[in-house]
Amino acid sequence: QVQLEESGGGLVQPGGSLRLSCAASGRIARIDAMGWYRQAPGKERELVATITGGGSPNYADSVKGRFTISRDNAKKTVYLQMNSLKPEDTAVYYCNARVATYSNYAVYWGQGTQVTVSS
Repeated sequence: QVQLEESGGGLVQPGGSLRLSCAASGRIARIDAMGWYRQAPGKERELVATITGGGSPNYADSVKGRFTISRDNAKKTVYLQMNSLKPEDTAVYYCNARVATYSNYAVYWGQGTQVTVSS
């Protein structure tokens, strides 16, 4: 079994910064793409950023220039540095990962962490 554990959410004022972390654990043979998604109240879950196993990032237009995704393969961890936060960034943020274990290959999700941007 694979678990993804997120941390780093919280309340921040507009213009502020937060750093989210998501650590994978379990019987993992390999982690391919990892990513961050978010879901605001009354809206569908949307992609924020993804990063390939080789470290190539991809961003939603709404966060380009403000958010940075990175990963530490040795720690099996993906990060999301969020700068210049806006009230519209308020959402529950979920990480996901495409993981090969020793018995299967699947997409796993974390439990979510709340980010609230408000003065």
